Amino acid sequence: MHQVRAVVARSKGAPVSIETINVPDPGPGEALVAVQACGVCHTDLHYREGGINDEFPFLLGHEAAGVVESVGEGVTEVAPGDFVVLNWRAVCGDCRACDRGEPWYCFATHNATQKMTLEDGTELSPALGIGAFAEKTLVAAGQCTKVDPEARAAAVGLLGCGVMAGIGAALNTGAVGRGSTVAVIGCGGVGAAAVAGSALAGASKVIAVDLDDRKLEGAKALGATHTVNSTDRDPVAAIKEICGDNGADGADVVIDAVGRPETWKQAFYARDLAGTVVLVGVPTPDMTVPEIPLIDVFGRGGALKSSWYGDCLPSRDFPMLVDLYRQGRLDLDAFVSEEIGLGDVETAFEKMHHGDVLRSVVII
Repeated sequence: MHQVRAVVARSKGAPVSIETINVPDPGPGEALVAVQACGVCHTDLHYREGGINDEFPFLLGHEAAGVVESVGEGVTEVAPGDFVVLNWRAVCGDCRACDRGEPWYCFATHNATQKMTLEDGTELSPALGIGAFAEKTLVAAGQCTKVDPEARAAAVGLLGCGVMAGIGAALNTGAVGRGSTVAVIGCGGVGAAAVAGSALAGASKVIAVDLDDRKLEGAKALGATHTVNSTDRDPVAAIKEICGDNGADGADVVIDAVGRPETWKQAFYARDLAGTVVLVGVPTPDMTVPEIPLIDVFGRGGALKSSWYGDCLPSRDFPMLVDLYRQGRLDLDAFVSEEIGLGDVETAFEKMHHGDVLRSVVII
């Protein structure tokens, strides 16, 4: 058993606190990871606000990188000393998605079996099955992906959630390729990553859409060729105008990184005929698909897709993206707005809420 410091949300809406928690030694199929860095994600704030479930207290943090300290019986994927990025979808290998060769859709992903607890024995609910705002955390070994140990932990740990979701929405779900035209609606962490992924794929036009000029400037630095501030211009009309070469009626791929009915509708109408809409922004349960004439759905053709975690397979995608980062071809450092300590998470939530940062990253 290990006693470590960690960031805990004890009740809905209450400020987080630094607590001493108990982390068990790894059992069969588990790994103990000494966390080096963990990004502050909107999902952590959703947990604190009770927006995901009410299984308080929560051990927050999930965009993390660190070093495997020990492993349990039967673990072969990683070994003590390995530098790993954590993921929240450890594939099972046995469900119908895995059996048909599509493990990125795994329907039975799993986490550590043993529970981490407060000092009094109260069981903690780790955010996305990880709980990495902690000096050490216990995960399923399949949640650990070994990557280049020379990589900066603060940068590559962000592949654990938001950055992978955005890059994967472009590369995997949207199948953006050389010469594609792409529009990304919403340029926070996920949208900015979708911009970077589109540029990496060789898209000829990458149009960033947002309400905040600061985020649009950041998107330009990551590869956006055009920007649209939707407070000044109708984004659908602007995207159609920018992509109007050769009679195109919109972008080949439009990625909604906001996840609201109005932005999804904009994405629907901003794509070219036979184009693709990718929804990667996470809607709330009360939101519904906007009213769109069914003839428009039929008449525009193409595809309307949802992107789960960028449809990524960590064992395939994390090492590749870390290698591209190490080669200077993918600027993951650009997503790290600041490095902070465990005690600064509450302040980081405020900065995130006001759009002041792409990611604050806790360094442990």
